[in-house]
Amino acid sequence: MNKFFKEERLCSKKSLDLLFKKGSSFLLYPYRATFIFDAQPHKFPAQVVINVAKKRYKHANDRNLIKRRTREAYRLQKQILLYEPLANKEELLLLSLQYVGKEIYPYAFLEKRLAQLFKKLLTQINNENN
Repeated sequence: MNKFFKEERLCSKKSLDLLFKKGSSFLLYPYRATFIFDAQPHKFPAQVVINVAKKRYKHANDRNLIKRRTREAYRLQKQILLYEPLANKEELLLLSLQYVGKEIYPYAFLEKRLAQLFKKLLTQINNENN
């Protein structure tokens, strides 16, 4: 079941502040990922927020297109590449995906980069725990 539920979206102001103040981040072009673990009750192993800078993309339809493509790639890959490796974690992963690319890429490219981003994220999480 590849759905993107409301509970998987990061909306809480408190959680967002924590993520951007204390979270770790890395760049995997065209995304910047910021993440942190938070001890709070959760139904899913991760919550994500996807944002595209208004400064870089003035037209809302361009921002929405990028967000739509990113959400779709996330929705299709999250279960295998993110949720299964995080299944034994007690904490909730807060994740921000910021699009920092200078141009609008096709969906296939974004899907491939998001898969690479998940692998790098899991590597960084394992390195921090060891």
